[in-house]
Amino acid sequence: MDKIGADAPQRFPEIIELNVGGQVYVTRHSTLLSVPNSLLWTMFGQKKATELTTDSKGRYFLDRDGFLFRYILDYLRDQTLVLPDYFKEKASLLKEAEYFQLQDLAKRLRPAVSKENSISEEVCQSDPEEAALACTSITSTGPRSPSLDVRKTGYITIGYRGSYTIGRDIQQDAKFRRVARITVCGKTSLAKEVFGDTLNESRDPDRPPERYTSRYYLKYNFLEQAFDRLAEVGFHMVACSSTGTCAYASNDPNEDKIWTSYTEYVFCRE
Repeated sequence: MDKIGADAPQRFPEIIELNVGGQVYVTRHSTLLSVPNSLLWTMFGQKKATELTTDSKGRYFLDRDGFLFRYILDYLRDQTLVLPDYFKEKASLLKEAEYFQLQDLAKRLRPAVSKENSISEEVCQSDPEEAALACTSITSTGPRSPSLDVRKTGYITIGYRGSYTIGRDIQQDAKFRRVARITVCGKTSLAKEVFGDTLNESRDPDRPPERYTSRYYLKYNFLEQAFDRLAEVGFHMVACSSTGTCAYASNDPNEDKIWTSYTEYVFCRE
């Protein structure tokens, strides 16, 4: 029996808890040993438990990207790579694969990572959706005209929530509204096509492209900026609705009134 098979189960429990960049993962010890000569294979197969860094709760600590480690762990389970559609972190995931010394995973990711705005023929042959965008950028000498894009029809709803205060004297200027967030509702693929990197997906990161979401929001607070972007890609407003509530800053009716409003704008591209 080799060294790992004889000693490793005695040095580590069967269930391992990991803290990767603040994200907690629980997996089997055998999963971490599934790829020989990888970094995790070395850590959990060639070292003693006391040699590894742990956090305050005794979990083994890795100072790496906690979000991307989920794909590293999935790969270790069955050596297959499954990524969400419109996954934008391939370059970062390649970096993680190289760090964890997963050579086969890095090889699969490397052709799909563009270098100096170029892309290899392998990408055009292996990923039709990425190829449609990436290969066009090779042959084009300038930015693509939006009229040349294959555009999907559909609806996007923009939600706008804000508040403002009106003083006891109605003639007094209101303190202008504070916008907390501009939300985006609609089909995931359509929202990502329109708003790209300005779309914050942290609350719904793995939503399939053909499903609908109401959890996305924009990284900026200018409503006009969202409208300009929608107009640029062929959307026009078809409906709008608004609601408002009023309350006092305190229980005293003589205090200033605080109004909270919520407005939805519905845009369509036919």
